[in-house]
Amino acid sequence: MILYPAIDLKDGQCVRLLKGAMDKATVFNDDPAGQARAFVAAGCEWLHLVDLNGAFAGRPVNADAVEAILAAVDVPCQLGGGIRDMATIDRWLSRGLARVILGTVAVENPALVREAAAAFPGRVAVGLDARNGRVATRGWAEETDLHVTELARSFEDAGVAAIIYTDIDRDGAMGGPNVAATAELARATSIPVIASGGVSSLDDLIALRDAGPVAGAITGRALYDGKLDLRAALDALAE
Repeated sequence: MILYPAIDLKDGQCVRLLKGAMDKATVFNDDPAGQARAFVAAGCEWLHLVDLNGAFAGRPVNADAVEAILAAVDVPCQLGGGIRDMATIDRWLSRGLARVILGTVAVENPALVREAAAAFPGRVAVGLDARNGRVATRGWAEETDLHVTELARSFEDAGVAAIIYTDIDRDGAMGGPNVAATAELARATSIPVIASGGVSSLDDLIALRDAGPVAGAITGRALYDGKLDLRAALDALAE
């Protein structure tokens, strides 16, 4: 299972939100590139980046910070937030991103997901963010009637590289991930599932790893708060 340290970007700074609320952001670092270098120095193999402003605006907002990170590290990075057309997908992938994450458009324009996955094999992921199993879009501000498993299965033949599944009510709350729901989704689809939201300890990571075919886990606040040591976590998952 791959561990993805998260760098969530708001107004050019590294922050963490509580349950997706933009007005409940805690700033942890005003140097995103420096934070990325620190994570890489600890041994991570991937970085997970989110343009929070972009998720609400529907277009890239923290592009300068993302590009600074890409210039600062040599590990693959995936990015979500405000990526809603082919031009933006192409622009980010041509600038060095390993993978883009499509969230809102997976609901509003699934044909774009299919087009992008065909054009860029292995470089397009789908972000499924949910409350009580129902998908939310536009920076988690709008809830739908779509069940997360139903939407995931609809992309099984599209060539999607991964699904990033976020339980919104667990995100930033340090209460542990929704292990059961994540494992259920991973068993329900052939697409690799990456867990996000609530990972706050080594025990959480081990529980996800042992619960079933979960391909990866994203953690942010626990690393910034010092409750999870990245090097120790990477070593434990490698055993």
